[in-house]
Amino acid sequence: MMASSDVDIRGEGSLFSDQNPSEMDALCPSPPGPSRPQRNYERIGGRTGTSFCQTLIHLLKGNIGTGLLGLPLAVKNAGLVLGPVSLLCMGVIAVHCMRLLVKCSHHLSAKVNRPSLTYGEAVQYGMENVSWLRRHSQWGKRTVNLFLIITQLGFCCVYFVFLSDNVKQVVEAANATTFNCQVNYTNQTQVLVPSFDSRLYMLCFLPAVILLVFTPNLKYLAPLSLVANLVMTASLILIYFYSLTHIRYPIDLPKVGRAKDYPLFFGTAIFAFEGIGVVLPLENKMQRPQKFTLVLYVGMGIVTFLYISLGTIGYMCFGEHIGGSITLNLPNCWTYQAVKLLYCFGIFITFALQFYVPAEILIPPVVARVSERWEIAVDLLLRTVLVIFTCALAILIPELDLVISLVGSVSSSFLALIFPPLLQIIAFHTEGLSPLVTAKNAVISLVGLIGFLTGTYIAIVEIIARNASKHEETFSSYMVQ
Repeated sequence: MMASSDVDIRGEGSLFSDQNPSEMDALCPSPPGPSRPQRNYERIGGRTGTSFCQTLIHLLKGNIGTGLLGLPLAVKNAGLVLGPVSLLCMGVIAVHCMRLLVKCSHHLSAKVNRPSLTYGEAVQYGMENVSWLRRHSQWGKRTVNLFLIITQLGFCCVYFVFLSDNVKQVVEAANATTFNCQVNYTNQTQVLVPSFDSRLYMLCFLPAVILLVFTPNLKYLAPLSLVANLVMTASLILIYFYSLTHIRYPIDLPKVGRAKDYPLFFGTAIFAFEGIGVVLPLENKMQRPQKFTLVLYVGMGIVTFLYISLGTIGYMCFGEHIGGSITLNLPNCWTYQAVKLLYCFGIFITFALQFYVPAEILIPPVVARVSERWEIAVDLLLRTVLVIFTCALAILIPELDLVISLVGSVSSSFLALIFPPLLQIIAFHTEGLSPLVTAKNAVISLVGLIGFLTGTYIAIVEIIARNASKHEETFSSYMVQ
């Protein structure tokens, strides 16, 4: 994510206003030009819009984050054979749903003579296409915006937990960290220095994160974002190298996991594949939008390959000991301690990009209602409150794997699987979809709904059980003392 533009979405309206921003709005400024029906999916002029390669890079960056690092545990929950197969199926369905969203956006924008539509606007105009849904069309857009807010704030919660877990591990092992990375396969340092609870680390990060989101425009973070992209790429290469060179033979891992753990796999996998929020902003800002389908297939093909390969290799390397993030299993030698810290830096900078979406949906309508002299103060106060809110949620659930699964099940399943097929049904309602297409869309949405219900239930049950277990351990240790 390289650059950004000034985004002005202040004005009248509710908290779920007509604007539906994405971090890509700041990273890929909308080029001027005629509307979609006039330009036939091609920009007019010279240096306007993003190129094929730029769009591909943004698509990859929008899909690769902490979700990738949690996939080895997801494969463990599904099984060594069922996991990769399920990831492949999930990838195919997710890409199909992204393609459906773009197709519906094209169809509806031509109908209403708009150059482009956001995800929420596409759902709104789709509902206006059906007579008995027309009067409720605004709620369609507001619902999409609500799930976008939940998803992005959920990402921010995950980032707090990821940062605290990894930095805590580095600090505890600092005194005994060596330059030898070959001692064992799990966690090299046996003598750890007692440290704070991970939740205290979250509180330590809180002031830095608040200052980060005070950045008035994302373009000021562009140089740091470029550095973050580079160090995260280097870190991933080292993680792949270690995992590939330390697979233990013979491989005696369950081919199929326990049925009760599969919903946790679903939540983690859909969390990783939830890049649908960047699809329309990227397509709308592309210089030659007719090539976006190729970008989508190439980019998501690479993403799916990375997901399946790292998920499988990571599980084969660390087996039953795999953590909520594969970085937590890396040996405590300086090379891989640096990998953890570098990835943490990348995630820290990415926090501002993910926070951009809910901030620009929620804050401008409130700021528009105060006098000009209080605008900056109210803006900064609301940003602070939102960051404290995400930190508080992370402190309440400091379990990285379960937070990822819960966020994926609750919100990502709706945005990535449930809404796009239903949108096609209502968008092409008057054109007449074949019964086969309607049935296919209903099945995809049903899969997403079942994943939402079971994944949310199992994640909450596991969170309660794990917290109860921790409280019992704390009480026991207190009684012993």
